[in-house]
Amino acid sequence: MVKSMSLVAIVILWMITISCNSEYSSKPKGYFKIPFPEHAYKQFDRADFPYSFEYPVYADIIQDTTFFDSSPENPYWINIDFKQYKATLFISYKEIGGKSLIKVRNSDGSYRDSFSINRFDRLVDDAFNLTAKNQIVAPSIRDSAFVNPNGISGVFFKVAGNAATARQFFMSDSTKHFLRGALYIEATPKADSLQPVVDFLTRDMQHVIQTLRWKP
Repeated sequence: MVKSMSLVAIVILWMITISCNSEYSSKPKGYFKIPFPEHAYKQFDRADFPYSFEYPVYADIIQDTTFFDSSPENPYWINIDFKQYKATLFISYKEIGGKSLIKVRNSDGSYRDSFSINRFDRLVDDAFNLTAKNQIVAPSIRDSAFVNPNGISGVFFKVAGNAATARQFFMSDSTKHFLRGALYIEATPKADSLQPVVDFLTRDMQHVIQTLRWKP
């Protein structure tokens, strides 16, 4: 029994000595490294669409068939799907002067379908208001106007913080075409961990913007 107690004491003393001499320091919290492919693009140019652009070869174009609980007002709404990153760039298109289906609230709280004319100023206001909905979680929202090489004007939104749609934009000729894009990542919004993916896909969004053109 005495020998057993002595052995335990020696082991404890040895452990204390080792712990005192070690130079252990905790490592800062990190995230898994995400491998990204080289940026490469191909053309999206369907004959029946009013616009064309280049999009990444590692993404898929999917027809958007639902808008909340209704159908899009035209067949030109598409999703650029990045399956490997669980991300989607939603593209919506409206014809200025055309009609949009909207939900109107009745006095009893129910909703009914109605139609409104797509006025340019109203579409711009809607784009800013949709982005502003992120203010609850976003410490800042920066917008910057641009003109792409094809002469199309627009505004790019950079939403900081834990927003579900950290990058958004709209483009228009103010007379006929109005296109809006919003990047959504299907994950719990955590700016630090998602930042590498957002930065990578932002470059792809910029390429879509730079190559977009309207068709006659």
